[in-house]
Amino acid sequence: MNRAADLDEIFLEPGGFFFGGPDTRVRTLLGSCVAMTLWHPQQRVGGIAHFMLPSRSRSRRDGEALDARYADEVIELFCRHVRELNTTAPDYEVKLFGGANMFPHMIRDDDCSGVSCRNVQAARRLVDENGFWLKAEHLGGVGHRALIFDLRDGVAYLRHGARRARWIIHE
Repeated sequence: MNRAADLDEIFLEPGGFFFGGPDTRVRTLLGSCVAMTLWHPQQRVGGIAHFMLPSRSRSRRDGEALDARYADEVIELFCRHVRELNTTAPDYEVKLFGGANMFPHMIRDDDCSGVSCRNVQAARRLVDENGFWLKAEHLGGVGHRALIFDLRDGVAYLRHGARRARWIIHE
């Protein structure tokens, strides 16, 4: 993770979305939310979204903007960028991170009624339904994750759990 002087560093808040070129590194923190990364290895472009829920509790109104807080709208945002670049979904590598059970004392790991499990299910389903290639995932479990996504090479650096946990590299 060498730091380059011309590299833009962005911190992505929950509900955030970013799509751009190889001059950017994006950081985010995850709990029950899921981060979806998308990267085109030949064009060296891609993006990341940090969604909080599988979908809205109501239908989107006419003219209402897509909202990256919701998994189903995140995939629509990504698909718009894919079409604008005259590329296709299978050209992209997708990586999924997060979806942790943040309340293990209240929700059993095998209980999929919690938001974390529903987020994981939605992410996997949407990637598959839209024809993207799922290259890697680090989902579920307990505890937070720190994620860095580097658009220079599509590599994701992940630290799960304790502050001194080692970084896991997802190439």
